[in-house]
Amino acid sequence: MKSLAVKTLAIAVLLAGVGSEAAWAAESLQDVMKRRGLSQQDLMAAAKTYTPSGKRDEFLAFSSGGQSGQVLVYGIPSMRILKYIAVFTPEPWQGYGYDEESKAVLKGGQIDGKDITWGDSHHPAISETQGQYDGQFLFINDKANPRLAVIDLRDFETKQIVANPIYKSDHGGAAVTSNTEYVLEAAQYATPLENRKFYPLEDFNEKYRGGMTYWKFDRQAGRLVPEQSFSVELPPYGQDVTDAGKGPSDGWSFTNSFCSERYVGGIEQGRPPFEAGCSAKDTDYLHVINWRKAAELVAQGKAKKINGHNMLMMETAVKEGVLFLVPEPKSPHGVDVTPDGKYIIVSGKLDTHVSVFSFDKIQAAIKAGKFESKDPYGIPVIGMQDALHAQVQLGLGPLHTQYDVKQCVAYTSLYVDSQVAKWDYCEGKVLDKIAVHYNIGHLMTMEGDSVNPKGRYLVALNKLSIDRFNPVGPLHPQNHQLIDISNDKMQLLYDMPLPLGEPHYAVAIEAAKLKPGVRYKVGTNSRTDAQHPGRVRAGEERTERKGNKVTVYGTLIRSHITPEIIEAEIGDEVTINLTNLERAEDETHGFTVSTYNVHASVEPGKTVSVKFKADKEGVYPYYCTEFCSALHLEMQGYLLVKPKGWKATKKEIAKAAYTQADYQATLKTIVDTQAVIDSVVAFITSTNYKDFPDVVNMVEDATDQLGKIPDAKSRHEAAAAKQDWEHANLWAEQVYQYQVKAADIGLRAKTYLEQNGAKKLK
Repeated sequence: MKSLAVKTLAIAVLLAGVGSEAAWAAESLQDVMKRRGLSQQDLMAAAKTYTPSGKRDEFLAFSSGGQSGQVLVYGIPSMRILKYIAVFTPEPWQGYGYDEESKAVLKGGQIDGKDITWGDSHHPAISETQGQYDGQFLFINDKANPRLAVIDLRDFETKQIVANPIYKSDHGGAAVTSNTEYVLEAAQYATPLENRKFYPLEDFNEKYRGGMTYWKFDRQAGRLVPEQSFSVELPPYGQDVTDAGKGPSDGWSFTNSFCSERYVGGIEQGRPPFEAGCSAKDTDYLHVINWRKAAELVAQGKAKKINGHNMLMMETAVKEGVLFLVPEPKSPHGVDVTPDGKYIIVSGKLDTHVSVFSFDKIQAAIKAGKFESKDPYGIPVIGMQDALHAQVQLGLGPLHTQYDVKQCVAYTSLYVDSQVAKWDYCEGKVLDKIAVHYNIGHLMTMEGDSVNPKGRYLVALNKLSIDRFNPVGPLHPQNHQLIDISNDKMQLLYDMPLPLGEPHYAVAIEAAKLKPGVRYKVGTNSRTDAQHPGRVRAGEERTERKGNKVTVYGTLIRSHITPEIIEAEIGDEVTINLTNLERAEDETHGFTVSTYNVHASVEPGKTVSVKFKADKEGVYPYYCTEFCSALHLEMQGYLLVKPKGWKATKKEIAKAAYTQADYQATLKTIVDTQAVIDSVVAFITSTNYKDFPDVVNMVEDATDQLGKIPDAKSRHEAAAAKQDWEHANLWAEQVYQYQVKAADIGLRAKTYLEQNGAKKLK
């Protein structure tokens, strides 16, 4: 024992540094640089990305989550991941796909009446007003199962999923028109348009088709309107990336393609594979579509119904001057309209050039009827040279282009070279190049798809990371690299691993444009923005039975779930509605019932419901899954699933023994705690706290907790008068818990005021 004591003392002395030459000394900046092998350039990159504790980023990026079916949100320049937005696939933390409200959203994405539990999210797009990002909505497509989702940026939740009625895959989406009148989605792999209709591959040229869909968006409702949407039939050319016009080109859309050879592989029959036949020609086709005129034709009844959807057929589109083609370098994977709307830049992966097409030249050729030919489907083909402004040699494997705040400056990803090229599309010259790691796909600049790019930063979305991060097995993360583009020369600042799916594309917006809420109006169904029929306020909680249906109307607040006991019989259908009564920001509660595969995330003010069949006799704990308070573990209850006709044999719930001394001790704790609360209240009210909305909300929440004390106080005093020390002590303990919760919020408010420059009142 003595030896152990000596060891303990020695360790304590060593750690404290008392009387020891080994005492810890503060490292200098030079010491840190030497120890970690850092250069001056490393320090500069760190300074440009470092975001001090409590500070926020200039921009927020929304990245597709690839095979996760989600959207990732991260800050720039810090590159801190802030949120995964659940979209096409269930996501447990947010209860997405586990509560009834989110199940209804996912149901909108059913295909042929069946649930699709995975997605391949690809191209996010932020809503626009007059061509500028407005920060209201985000749209994204699912390539694997042709669907489109609407995310409301007031709460970063998915509100709607629609399935494309005529495609079997999509890639060219989402993109938005200048005022978000329509959200664009292009087919990818050509198939017969009629659902559940088989045509052999020998009929590919005649029966297989592509298309371009224009989803009508109701901004006020925040929903796509399928019955007001339409598609334009296109040849089986493998439509790809799509962009909408701006300024002079507003009202038009541009979609590139691959495999315009219409080749069908078949190595099983001894034919060369798709990759050989789909890249045999030197060019593919840029589809040029007058969507505004197409919408007018659909409104005039000139569309055909296919699978209940309005389809403007190719023959009509050609006759009415809606659809044109322009040859483009083969196998392109990018069509990007310049901020001024005058040019359309296309990159061909198997060409070293980017092609800059002039919208004015395209319009002049259309007006003059100057076409070099017609394709096999009768679509007029404008000569490449008649549409070109310039072709600029950038490097191997050009893919995607984004724009700078500086006029005429663009950035293009070079997949094969693993580089980003900075170049001038007006003069047609390369300005700079930088290596990235490795095999870059898309890239993004800040608001680079809009009429008003912000410059500053670029993010390279690299497909491979190879040697960039600690090895974690054969499956590596993707690598998003932050690049400073504010100077003439680009500077690589930061590598960020993304280990969730294969993020395909991303968009970034000024953080100041986003105005997300921090709580809902009490009783809101967040997926519909309407009041939830299962909402209740404190004191209104109840359980109702109708036949074999048990419906619970409950509430959540630190630190209890009401009701705390739910009774059902074997075979009952149980629906539990839960309303979060919290007012304070960030006081989310979760809810689950053991082994019943339900979960809900209930943010302040939200009401959600979970439903299941009580098909297992037994006792099942339920609890709050979000660590919400000091008594988080005590925020619990029991679901009792009883046999049919079960009757109780005992009349009292088990209890512990409490004495008058216990009660007196609790009363002293209450007095001591109130002293702390009084000091915090004195501090807050002595400042200009009303100038801080977050603090006002915290004060309101704390006041709400304190407002519950009189009822509990009267109960413990009444019990004490009867010498019922169990109930006296427990109700006194409840008073203390209300105090603890109020003090918790008050201390948080006090810290907030101290750190944010609150002023003392005179």
